[in-house]
Amino acid sequence: MARVTQRRRVLRLSADGGQRERADVLAGEEPLEIRVNGRAFSVTMRTPGDDFDLAVGFLHGEGVVTGWQDVAQIDYRSGIGADGMRDYNVVDLTLAEGVAPPDPSLERHVYTSSSCGVCGTASIESVRRSGAHDVRGDDTAYSLGALLALPDRLREGQAIFDRTGGVHAAGLFVPGQDGLELAQVREDVGRHNAVDKLVGWALRESRMPLRGSVIQVSGRVSFELVQKAALAGIPTLSAVSAPSSLAAELAEEVGMTLIGFNRGRSLNVYTGRERVRGNSALA
Repeated sequence: MARVTQRRRVLRLSADGGQRERADVLAGEEPLEIRVNGRAFSVTMRTPGDDFDLAVGFLHGEGVVTGWQDVAQIDYRSGIGADGMRDYNVVDLTLAEGVAPPDPSLERHVYTSSSCGVCGTASIESVRRSGAHDVRGDDTAYSLGALLALPDRLREGQAIFDRTGGVHAAGLFVPGQDGLELAQVREDVGRHNAVDKLVGWALRESRMPLRGSVIQVSGRVSFELVQKAALAGIPTLSAVSAPSSLAAELAEEVGMTLIGFNRGRSLNVYTGRERVRGNSALA
């Protein structure tokens, strides 16, 4: 199977004139074609690994599947790379009997890059979607201390980042006996792919909707990340960097709590401040 990381020789140069060759580890990035019932639906650039979760999470965000019961089968289709070996870059998902195939207007007519989650969507109207899980009724609140601890807890689970320094991460935290517990971490060169892999895992594990949960991401927050979280029933999204204006508008519209610049000592609450308890005690 395609490797999650690849090694490459690099020339390291220093301001003091020093130079040396050494081996470096890069995050893998390869195309993944997602097919539904044998028909090409989208091609996305991703870090190989957790491909079935990625496909299912992506199709959930597109409204193609709502639960694991909608999936009859998922497997790799034969694809031959330049080296003549099977490359595992095509995933075909067969819908369960009675599940309607996706509207052709939702098909991505160009590939989705690792930096764009909505590129190639056939119509702008299909970008805003309504889901089955309304987060407005989720009144779960978290202490400030518990939320501030999330970036470091996510960082501890970033194994691929430790080796490459070149991937994003998304971590799902769920309510537990000792407060918020880390349920799963997914990494990818694409921010939206990391979230799709996380949602696909939760869907496959029959954890949907993800009431009371928090998703912590390692980068900025764009519109599509808020949309994916809301569709999964996740009431709170926290990020180490900034949200876009459209991300904040959508979070407010659907009733999500949106947190940015969460760096462990302070954070900004852009929407849904009622879910944040302003004390430093852990939840």
